Amino acid sequence: MALKLRVLVKFGEKLTAELSHEAEEYVEAIYKLQKKSGVAKTKELATALNVVPGSITNTIAHLEKHGLVEHTPYRGVKLTPEGEKIALSVIRRHRLAERLLTDLLEAEWSEVHESACKLEHALTENVLLLLEKRLGYPKFCPHGNPIPTNEGEISNVECYPLTEAALNQTCTVVKIVDEKRDTLIALASKGIKPNASVHIVKKEEKMIVLCGAGKEHTLSQEEAANIWVKTAGGNRNNV
Repeated sequence: MALKLRVLVKFGEKLTAELSHEAEEYVEAIYKLQKKSGVAKTKELATALNVVPGSITNTIAHLEKHGLVEHTPYRGVKLTPEGEKIALSVIRRHRLAERLLTDLLEAEWSEVHESACKLEHALTENVLLLLEKRLGYPKFCPHGNPIPTNEGEISNVECYPLTEAALNQTCTVVKIVDEKRDTLIALASKGIKPNASVHIVKKEEKMIVLCGAGKEHTLSQEEAANIWVKTAGGNRNNV
């Protein structure tokens, strides 16, 4: 993947980087992997961006040159404070674009992620402010993930992966962190979406059986790890 970074521009005391669409996608993916695992590893980054691992090296070098990431060989990549600011700006545009599609255009919540990936790059900050006002200042995207404010602040809800829920626990779905269309459609078909109630029926090494909307569904551990929940009633029992 070819990567273009434009010159860093200083506005007052704040240094910002104007990035190409491809570079923005990298910074966003690094942020999400960093939040999940503490660091973005090359193989995970390649999978998230659907690119070959060999193309990652040059891109990371460009981002590091412009002060947006720190790369530790054999360990992974982390965003610098400036890189994190840019990532939050990209995520803000993306999640508001998703809310535009679901709230105003009535698109299915499970099918807006890819369209928002294209739409987000066309939204200027002035348009975002107007859109945010029109939407009623939403704090979360249709998949339950927080929308950063214009100042980069995030409203987090205390929650944990479904894999950590205890047997016979009743939980409320807070967010789904894997927002790929196929994943969301599969979960939607099982009635699993933000604010849905699920009850853990069985837990095994490779799968979890839960009951939602009166039906039992089997999830792999990988699928369950992408679903973050909070305990109904506020009392969490550890596994």
